Amino acid sequence: MTPPPKSEMSDEHKAALAVGRSQGRAVRAYLEALDAHKPKRGRKRTPDSIAARLKKIAEEIETTDALKRLQLTQEQLDLTKELETFDEGVDLSGLEADFAEVAKEYAERKGISYAAFRQLGVSAATLKKSGISRAS
Repeated sequence: MTPPPKSEMSDEHKAALAVGRSQGRAVRAYLEALDAHKPKRGRKRTPDSIAARLKKIAEEIETTDALKRLQLTQEQLDLTKELETFDEGVDLSGLEADFAEVAKEYAERKGISYAAFRQLGVSAATLKKSGISRAS
């Protein structure tokens, strides 16, 4: 049996696929950024609390065994990096604007509801900007 001949995709079909990929990238980038920067549970760290912990690690590291020293060294590196980036606010405005531009059409095409976006942390204001309502 010979396989059926392959049909060429129309230019319209190729354009529709490109639009879908572009919209998917915008939605994914915004949702991943939200996920990466959502507030963590528990007491909030401050630069002072990080500095105090670094000071305590410096004292502990001298008198501990090799395995504990390894763990403390990693914690020290992590805290130093956190302290360096502490005041760098995350600017999601560009990603949010891209998301708002495509979210309604993307949601309609994929059957995604207002509630699903809200559960992933998208604000009501952002959804309103994009034209997605609770009735969606």
